[in-house]
Amino acid sequence: MRQGWQMPERIGCDITLCGARLVALGSGALFWPDRRLLCVSDLHLGKSERMARRGGTILPPYETRDTLDRLATDLERTGARMVVCLGDSFDDPGAAAALREDERLWIARLQAGRRWVWIEGNHDPGPVRLGGEHLAELAAPPLVFRHIAQSSAKGEVSGHYHPKAAVRTRARTVSRPAFLADLGRIVMPAYGTYTGGLRSDDRALDRLMGPEAVAVLTGPVPCRVPMPRFRHPGQDGGATD
Repeated sequence: MRQGWQMPERIGCDITLCGARLVALGSGALFWPDRRLLCVSDLHLGKSERMARRGGTILPPYETRDTLDRLATDLERTGARMVVCLGDSFDDPGAAAALREDERLWIARLQAGRRWVWIEGNHDPGPVRLGGEHLAELAAPPLVFRHIAQSSAKGEVSGHYHPKAAVRTRARTVSRPAFLADLGRIVMPAYGTYTGGLRSDDRALDRLMGPEAVAVLTGPVPCRVPMPRFRHPGQDGGATD
């Protein structure tokens, strides 16, 4: 770490991946203190504009500002000097082009003085005309950052699936966006305000994650639990809903 900078205390839940100590923040961002790197995934900026443009459900057009406001808060509290946006940062190329001027200026202010990497996603293929670098993936040994997980990858941080997990308490069942982590990978939750989620017990995530996988639920106090898994017919309790 650079001299004169100290890691903020108790800002999230520690996760170690291939020897790299990472911190899962309650906002859904992932912080790598030794690199002062903040990673966010699936911002889907401009989703309300895209839905209105394509004749879908009309949503209040505030999600971009809300997402950028949370990102600004995370940058301030971590002191990050590098930002990796892990794909699907925009809901489609048209949403990137339709950003308001004040939103473009806000992104430029967040980028100032930092290395900023846009990873290509399936919703936003190719470069967008904003500052920063545009990459298919980023290798930062021992980690690699990409949008969609690969089956045999090690040290991989990816997004795409928007995982969420549910845990039962005495009073109720709590469902939140969640980080999924095993010995070889982390799948990030979606950071965007209007993004949905895929339950961790979905077959796609169950097959992707190792048997030791945990889920870190986002929220004011991030909570680590064994990853809720798909229950195959014949297991206790039968199939999951």
